[in-house]
Amino acid sequence: MSTLQAHGLAVDLGKRHALAGVDLTLSSGRLTVIVGPNGAGKTTLMRTLAGLLEPADGEVTLDGQPVTRMLAGERARSIAYLPQGGTVAWPLPVSAVIALGRLPHGEKPDDLPPRGQEAVAAAIHAVGLEGFENRPATELSGGERARVLLARALATQAPVLLADEPVAALDPRHQLIVLDVLKNQARAGRTVAVIMHDLTLAARFADVIVLLNQGLVADSGAPEAVLTEEGLARNFGIQAHVSHEDGHLVVVADRPLPVPGHGNAAPALK
Repeated sequence: MSTLQAHGLAVDLGKRHALAGVDLTLSSGRLTVIVGPNGAGKTTLMRTLAGLLEPADGEVTLDGQPVTRMLAGERARSIAYLPQGGTVAWPLPVSAVIALGRLPHGEKPDDLPPRGQEAVAAAIHAVGLEGFENRPATELSGGERARVLLARALATQAPVLLADEPVAALDPRHQLIVLDVLKNQARAGRTVAVIMHDLTLAARFADVIVLLNQGLVADSGAPEAVLTEEGLARNFGIQAHVSHEDGHLVVVADRPLPVPGHGNAAPALK
């Protein structure tokens, strides 16, 4: 059980303020989904939470300990980070790629101790890749490779898992598979946060949604409280229809809204 917190977080990228005064708490047992328009600061926030970016102001703490003061190995054992658009460049067997997740524990991927072997086996089972262990990772489909990379992060057995757009470019089936895995990891007690653009999928799987806009937390809470038609208009600049179907919140974007101060009109959609 771990709690990852941002306190008054500010991050500058060059001359641009990417984040400004962000307060955020990620708790174990809940899947937090971070949403927001392009350029809102989502990836910057996640990289800062992972300790990969130094904030200009404020700090990130894991169970009260500043993340930037943690030794690199300790941080890697505590926070697993799955970046956006991860790839597999070498034709390593699937099990060998996943075993790389044990490096933060000082274990050799090609000579894992029993604990490491158990962690890799558990990660393979979690993502449903039994039978793929000896296949070259470069010969897998995009969805299968995405699961391999997720399994590598799971094999670290870090209490915190951060994933940047883990279902981007996946077909609907693989999106559901990956999100089921992430949801199950949260239910098992991990602190899990992901960035997503599909608002209906976010609403279906999230316990908490954090809406980021212009480097600020514009809203945070249960999906039905955050993904309102008024909030979507204000933060995404879209006219949307929000409804409940078969117990799930469904968000349908109808049309873009005019940008204030630009004198433009939203194009008519047919």
